[in-house]
Amino acid sequence: MAIIETFGLTKQFNGLVAVDEMTLAIDREIFGLLGPNGSGKTTTVRMLTTLLTPTSGEAKVCGHSVTASPREVRDRISYVPQDMAVDMKLTGRENVVFFANLYGIPRPRETADEALAQMDLASRADDMVNTYSGGMRRRLELAQALVHDPEVLFLDEPTIGLDVAGRRKIWEHIINLKNGGMTVFVTTHYMDEADHACDRVGIIDKGKIVALDTPTALKSLHCHEIIAIRGEGEYKGTVVPDVTFIGKTDDELRFQAISGEDSGIPLLRALTNSGMKIHSFVIRQPTLDDVFLSLIGEQEETMAFDHHRFRTMLRRRA
Repeated sequence: MAIIETFGLTKQFNGLVAVDEMTLAIDREIFGLLGPNGSGKTTTVRMLTTLLTPTSGEAKVCGHSVTASPREVRDRISYVPQDMAVDMKLTGRENVVFFANLYGIPRPRETADEALAQMDLASRADDMVNTYSGGMRRRLELAQALVHDPEVLFLDEPTIGLDVAGRRKIWEHIINLKNGGMTVFVTTHYMDEADHACDRVGIIDKGKIVALDTPTALKSLHCHEIIAIRGEGEYKGTVVPDVTFIGKTDDELRFQAISGEDSGIPLLRALTNSGMKIHSFVIRQPTLDDVFLSLIGEQEETMAFDHHRFRTMLRRRA
């Protein structure tokens, strides 16, 4: 029996299918769910954490149904959402002790201190949270989530809004938790993070899982060598034999080829003949970004951007 299992898990909102018959089996690993905005990532997490009731299908966490036995599921999991869940007017220790008391932990202060030490926050435990950096506040949330020693940790965009150093530190702790036997289910927009840290990833689009495997296997299966070209002028859909256009990011055109060395010069010649002026040309191995573009393509935003929520989140993590 896997730690997390879903069987045809489906969620609809007023006729809109947000998650479409998802079937997964996740064990003691870091599992990353990747997808564009509105693809169903957060809805999936909320169903698995018992915050949303599925429209149909079933999900089990640690052998317990999220619908029939939600209390048993909650006893075994922790969930860290995108939005900050720390009280800025309390110290780090007070925040974690508060969660320990909510969980009914017998020795709340001692347990809180252990969790703070695990997240490298012991030296700042008595400082007010409003003096913490964004990365420290995110680690404080992890400490709160760990006070009852969960079997499964759900993280929704755990590093969004953090700088590179903060992101790296968070992932060091996540990997350590997995190495200690915890199952971690994470959603992220950062493909490089998933590529580096996740044991397996699922790519979701319009509520359906379109690819599921290790990052290495996905790169091998869905992409050949990548030809990345930067230049001026309009791309007119020009390709040559054995080359496929993947997509465009800013001013970079990306193509995949069975052999970049064999196809690169003919492709450059064809683009030049079409009127483009080439500035740079690189042949490299694929990344998860390339796999994502190959499977999902360039996405138009389907929902208006919530500027107020985004500014608030960044301010809390500043």
